[in-house]
Amino acid sequence: MTRDILSVIQNSMPTFSKGQRLIARFILESYDKAAFMTASKLGKTVNVSESTVVRFAAELGYDGYPSMQKALQEMIRNKLTSIQRIEVANDRIGNQDILSMVMQSDIEKIRMTLEETDRASFRQAVDAILSAHRIYILGVRSAAALADFLGFYFNLIFDNIVLVHTTSASEIFEQLLRVGPEDVVIGISFPRYSSRTVKAMRFAKDRGANVIALTDSEASPLAEAATETLLAKSDMASFVDSLVAPLSLVNALIVAVGRRRNEDVEQIFADLEQIWSEYGVYEQVEEENH
Repeated sequence: MTRDILSVIQNSMPTFSKGQRLIARFILESYDKAAFMTASKLGKTVNVSESTVVRFAAELGYDGYPSMQKALQEMIRNKLTSIQRIEVANDRIGNQDILSMVMQSDIEKIRMTLEETDRASFRQAVDAILSAHRIYILGVRSAAALADFLGFYFNLIFDNIVLVHTTSASEIFEQLLRVGPEDVVIGISFPRYSSRTVKAMRFAKDRGANVIALTDSEASPLAEAATETLLAKSDMASFVDSLVAPLSLVNALIVAVGRRRNEDVEQIFADLEQIWSEYGVYEQVEEENH
């Protein structure tokens, strides 16, 4: 269902039963909280049974409550302010152990990403990177950490990497000025999506470049501008973006590219080891005598 779920609920209000109207009003007024409630909790909150909540989802055309919940989550993830995110996270965490909840959530996001990653898109992204004249990497705000990580390792493998620095919108376009059909642009962004990244990717696409989006959903604005889309599940732990699964996907991309250039990579790292040793890049840890 691609329609705005809030509009559907509002338009269907006259047809709802008394219990369903209670659910509808709560969702319309507090959709940021409802999106992360179980059917049982939502029912208790508005004083109706869990089965009434499940029937409400079916009434809207969903094949179950989880589908309706997912639609709500997709709708709001890019709309929540930092303050709203803190409030939602506080409701979700409650009295649970924060360490366990956050890490278990990250584990689940990696599992879901592994199951849902399109292998064909992944292979095509690797092919495009390996055949590119230049490889541009772009990520701002929290996604800048992912872009820097990818850029660090790609710089060791390739000599044609441009890590786009994004102090201002105009600087982005200046750095992308010469992008063309033989180039690849890798754009990274997760909710709340960066408008600078989206605009830069559209610019690159208009110039004929291969555009690879690393984002969380086909509904992401990055996906619209992409030649290939690599999806990784992200989540929010309070005001913090959870980017564990995206980083794991970036790791996989680096390893896949490295394997395809195995002989070159071996020689590069042989040279690097000599340089690192000669110039004392790493601390020498002496083995203890037992």
